[in-house]
Amino acid sequence: MQKRRRFKQQFTLQDRLAAWSQEILAQAAALPPGPERDALIKKARQAEVASRVDDWAAGPT
Repeated sequence: MQKRRRFKQQFTLQDRLAAWSQEILAQAAALPPGPERDALIKKARQAEVASRVDDWAAGPT
């Protein structure tokens, strides 16, 4: 049986999602209006929502 490769993330999920969202928005800004740009903007919004959901789920218990 193979062992799972485990490692600790260096940055929090929120940090990684925020960085990825900013990178995607920068890519979208470089594109002309169209379906590719819309898809990138949609991905960035999904990352922002995921960050909010993670924050909500980890809220005060």
